[in-house]
Amino acid sequence: MTLPRTATTFFPPVMEARRWLDGVDFPPDRPLINVSQAAPVDPPPEGLRRAMAEVTLNNDEAHLYGPVLGLPELRAELARQTAEKYAGVVTDEQVCITSGCNQAFAAAIATLCGEGDEVIIPTPWYFNHKMWLDMSGVTAVPLPVEADMLPDPEKAAASITPRTRAIALVTPNNPGGVEYPAALVQEFFELARRHGIALILDETYRDFHSRPGAPHALFRDPDWHDTLIHLYSFSKAYRLTGHRVGALIASRARLAEVEKFLDTVAICPAQIGQHGALWGMQNLSAWLAEEREEILARRAAIADLMPKLEPQGWELLGLGGYFAYMRHPFDLSSADLARNLVRDAGVLCLPGTMFQPEGDRRGESQLRIAFANLDAAGLKVLFDRLAALPRNA
Repeated sequence: MTLPRTATTFFPPVMEARRWLDGVDFPPDRPLINVSQAAPVDPPPEGLRRAMAEVTLNNDEAHLYGPVLGLPELRAELARQTAEKYAGVVTDEQVCITSGCNQAFAAAIATLCGEGDEVIIPTPWYFNHKMWLDMSGVTAVPLPVEADMLPDPEKAAASITPRTRAIALVTPNNPGGVEYPAALVQEFFELARRHGIALILDETYRDFHSRPGAPHALFRDPDWHDTLIHLYSFSKAYRLTGHRVGALIASRARLAEVEKFLDTVAICPAQIGQHGALWGMQNLSAWLAEEREEILARRAAIADLMPKLEPQGWELLGLGGYFAYMRHPFDLSSADLARNLVRDAGVLCLPGTMFQPEGDRRGESQLRIAFANLDAAGLKVLFDRLAALPRNA
């Protein structure tokens, strides 16, 4: 008997982790520290909210179906800023807006893959990518990262078969936190081009990249669109998570196929959030620069705090974007440790087992810490709690 599509994959990890909170009390002197999800909890800046309210009250068309590929003004602004950021050429017709970045990935896969095709994704992987591949009848081919948490292009090349349709990368990486060097991204691009497959590059966290300048040079290639499918999210930059605004940049021919998918799934992305993203892009560059500096300060705080844990056997494997990816020292699987941390430390985080293929034991010693909502003082409390854990935790 053929399984329904949803039965071919696992339950959403973040939702599963939230259920660990059921029946657990957190006293006032030890409130819950939730580092399970990479989403800002603060609302957008007041100016952005006022702009969205103005649209809601006075723009009647914002309450109707909009263009399937998104507001033309937002597409044009993202094309302009992308070309400027990467010193390349991107046109309005190569940009579409989606209902979040996950939908952008889903749309990309729908244009690339048929039943039984393959997509190579580094492990530890972003679990929603794996879930969508499962539900699409596409085989996710794991590419275990090296000791530096970076994937090896030569090993990826060895995994390419006649059924391979794409390599999917996330940088700064979720869950690993590492920023892929520009030269490495270029190697994967050239590998994909040689084999006539796509490179899907998810840069959801690119606004918090630690290095100055463009993260890579792919858009400088005049024919980038023959290989690259670029994904982006406005959720993290402008705190628009609940409004679901993402983007996909690719060739005009691919966007014609994407339009079929988007029209069938959602008809159009929600218009109020798109207007908010447009206002943010046009008015919040200085504010976003400050947000980036704050995230980088929190990243630095984690690096400074690691000596508190290292004598106990903790190891920082990756750090960047919104994430610290760590190896724990305990003699039990991270799947059990993460549950115990809720009770024993008042900490909710995700175990590495949620980011690895079934049977891959590397995830058993790993944890992901999503630190976007903890300032330096909050991070110190988190590390104090981890340091206080007994060795038989």
